[in-house]
Amino acid sequence: MELFPPIPFAEWRDTKETLHRFAQIVGKIRLAASARRNHWWNVPFHLTGRGITTRPMGQLDGNPLFTMDFDFVGHHMVIATLDGRTVSFPLIGRSVASFHDAVMESLAELGVRVELAVPRPFDLPDAGRPFAEDTEHATYEAGHAFRYWQVLSQVASVLEEFAAGYSGKVSPVHHFWHTFDIAHTRFSDRHIDQPGQVDPVTREAYSREVISFGFWFGDDSFAAPAFYSYTAPEPAGLAEEPLEPAAAQWAERGGSHLAVLPYDEARAAADPRAAVLGFYESAYQAGARRAGWERERLACPGGVTDPYLLAEAGDASGGSRG
Repeated sequence: MELFPPIPFAEWRDTKETLHRFAQIVGKIRLAASARRNHWWNVPFHLTGRGITTRPMGQLDGNPLFTMDFDFVGHHMVIATLDGRTVSFPLIGRSVASFHDAVMESLAELGVRVELAVPRPFDLPDAGRPFAEDTEHATYEAGHAFRYWQVLSQVASVLEEFAAGYSGKVSPVHHFWHTFDIAHTRFSDRHIDQPGQVDPVTREAYSREVISFGFWFGDDSFAAPAFYSYTAPEPAGLAEEPLEPAAAQWAERGGSHLAVLPYDEARAAADPRAAVLGFYESAYQAGARRAGWERERLACPGGVTDPYLLAEAGDASGGSRG
């Protein structure tokens, strides 16, 4: 299959807007039914061989252990409990309100009781409208949903490869339902004092110095899919650092700077995978250099920290040069 197939934002926008709200409903259930982890790592979705999953949750809150999976091959929501019971329903032909009701009915059938603390979209234009009343967003084209999962899977694989090069604290490669992006984050473990007036989502997410890498599908403010990276807090002079490949650039967004490589530019490269890996590495070097990270100590070439294997690799490369 083609690496990084086309996924123009305008062509699947209606499906994306509906699916984003489907994902927020399930994500808020995950938020309510899972044990909290630092930096909200308990909340995002992970990839499966057919779609995305919440991973097992419940039990600690008195519910049975259960999972919720989006199947983008068969286009069903699948809810299963640890005792083997399963309820599923089709995703095609549903509004957000219909999806919300089907989810709640299916959970009740399995004996799962979860209440959403805020049963409305997070940080979307219709944040004031309950999911249960949203009949406006009702587009789900199977081909677009399938392509979304394919792109997510391919980007996740590249992010996993990139993640191998760092031995410090890192996040999983995970899919955030609130912003609808997939990301991986490196930490310096330098504590950041967030002001009390900052919202609790941000205070937890950025309580440590980070350099984050990811991919998003586009939105109204940036209507094209793109790979990105940012350093938070942003060190002085970050946007003066060089990026690779030549199509990458620094973009001002929300008072800070994002390193951005448009998806279509990566697709057009002679080696798209190498172009994305090179982009992430250049963005990391830029942020780590400006923020004073110990880059050599934290490096993990080829995912290896074993000093004996590293020495053997060094000897082999030296011998080949001789």
